[in-house]
Amino acid sequence: MHFHFSEKSFREIEKVLETKFAKRERQFRAVLLNSEEGRKLSIEIYPDIQIGEKTGNLISVFTAGAHIQLHFCSGYVASEILGEVTFFGEYKGRLSGIVIEKQAACSTFTNVEAGLLSGDFEKLAPEVMLSGIALSLAEPLLDKKNSD
Repeated sequence: MHFHFSEKSFREIEKVLETKFAKRERQFRAVLLNSEEGRKLSIEIYPDIQIGEKTGNLISVFTAGAHIQLHFCSGYVASEILGEVTFFGEYKGRLSGIVIEKQAACSTFTNVEAGLLSGDFEKLAPEVMLSGIALSLAEPLLDKKNSD
């Protein structure tokens, strides 16, 4: 299953992050500012672009101290309650994700075993628990046939 960003996708993301995307050719870019905390974050979404031999979605995030990319983004979860959007990609039972908060904060989790998302978080060490909890919002959207 190949995920496509739609106009509706961008509207949902904009609403949660309280921003607007500017379209430039095949790129959609938004900037988040948090002047109270002194943070600025730029997010770029490249839908259906050539990535090596395949076509997929690329998410790039720029902060003052980091450049983060998620290749082959296979979906997102926009949570108004949490004020954040989780972009995720999955490969052979592993999940990577970027969580963007409307307060211009960002977290990245990579190569997380998909089974951790629905397990008993209390049985996990705290340093492992955070990734499972953060990415668990994506679990209902995972491609079950490709997660084995």
